[in-house]
Amino acid sequence: MTTQADQETIIVEAFINGQNVKSLSQLAKENPTNPSEIVGYFPVTTREQAVDAIEAAAGAFKTWNQISIDERIIMMRKAIEKIRAAENEIVHLLSREHGKPLYDAHGEIYVSLMWMEFACNEAKSALQEEIKEHENGKTILSYDPIGVVAAISPWNYPIALSTIKIAPALLAGNTIVLKPSPYAPLAAAKVAEIIASEFPAGVINVVHGDADVGVELTSNPLVTKIAFTGGTATAKHIIKAASETIKDMTLELGGNDAAIFLESFDVHDERAMRRIVISNFLTAGQICMIAKRVYVHRSIYDEFVEKYIEAANRWIRIGDPFDSNTTVGPVNNLKQKNVVLGLVEDAQKRGAEVIPLGQILDQKLFDQGYYLQPTLVLGCDVHDPIVVEEQFGPTVPILPFDDEEQVIHLHNESIYGLTSSVWGKEADAISVARQLEAGTTMINTAAVQGLDVRFPFGGVKQSGIGREYGVEGIRTYTEKHVINVPKTLDLPYIPE
Repeated sequence: MTTQADQETIIVEAFINGQNVKSLSQLAKENPTNPSEIVGYFPVTTREQAVDAIEAAAGAFKTWNQISIDERIIMMRKAIEKIRAAENEIVHLLSREHGKPLYDAHGEIYVSLMWMEFACNEAKSALQEEIKEHENGKTILSYDPIGVVAAISPWNYPIALSTIKIAPALLAGNTIVLKPSPYAPLAAAKVAEIIASEFPAGVINVVHGDADVGVELTSNPLVTKIAFTGGTATAKHIIKAASETIKDMTLELGGNDAAIFLESFDVHDERAMRRIVISNFLTAGQICMIAKRVYVHRSIYDEFVEKYIEAANRWIRIGDPFDSNTTVGPVNNLKQKNVVLGLVEDAQKRGAEVIPLGQILDQKLFDQGYYLQPTLVLGCDVHDPIVVEEQFGPTVPILPFDDEEQVIHLHNESIYGLTSSVWGKEADAISVARQLEAGTTMINTAAVQGLDVRFPFGGVKQSGIGREYGVEGIRTYTEKHVINVPKTLDLPYIPE
């Protein structure tokens, strides 16, 4: 078995205008499997350094936006190959700093490269100028770069949710300043520097730090677009900070994604039961699109719960992320562990039954890290906090419902609307899906298993603004510029 012992301590710096920039102070990133082990150090970037990064990006934009799309694609493809060549090194670092099992960390690289390759394949056609001849003359529609993009990525999928911004922003002719999360800063920074090595100085810049840096990125007048993935509460602060300069924004925010199991669902379908378990507990439940609440038709509820527990106990093995037998690692950080514990304890106080799931492979390791045993919560009220709030951890409530009208109401009364899933006969499931308020609804699968980077992804209501992935995820980093060339310059209704 591969272990995490005796591995290199990583040091990353801010990366500004093509150079590593030292900071006066650094913070340590611990290993969530063994918090006494320091995986690496990252800087506390000052607000002044954040300004330098923004100004470097603004300076580089003046020439970068003149580079042809063909040249941009060539550079991005070279970066993709460098990431692919360094995949094992990146995956090991990601697993150590985040807590993801190795298979899960490889999966994040897989999704990242899949998106970057899609963006390279589609960028030229997506950004192609459109010319339409019509009875009134001619109209030209161009997709112009916006300028400097401030990209703020979260800790749960730090590489995928950085490259989802970097690739389309650069291919569209923008420059970028990336701020990774302090809970998972190392691998994202390394990947950003790999990409930056193929681009001119100042096109990609990386800063770290606290709220001061975030405020600078979201309020500086040289920044023309904000791309943020994270919590809805943080997004509200970003919107306020950006309001003085009215910036373009793409915000992918929190979710409380529901999985709905209709009466026509076959509870004896073992592969389907495995898919829902994975949809609840992949990455220890720390995915924005994970299925966080499960509604099951009352006629199949009891048998569903029985089969669910069987499937969960087969798949869930909690252990060392470097152990190939492990399917669920620790929670990323102590703060999030306590949030999840608080929700589970609150549910118990309210009378819910909490059922532990899966097998703990190494009790000593479990006790020393930020581990939580996955749990199933039964007997909740539909408005209990564990049902209506985003847990972002390895616990899930399952609740019965009586008819489609009731479950559609329960789904739609949430303030969130990122993804959802409906399980059952296809025609029945699609009929219900059409009535759900969500950015994406998956049929008979959920979470990453149903993700397709060829199509737009984002939320409704308080789950976000705008879309990523798909052609729309490329064009979101452009301004639509319309040039009208009228055939007749005089309007018939205006008198001589």
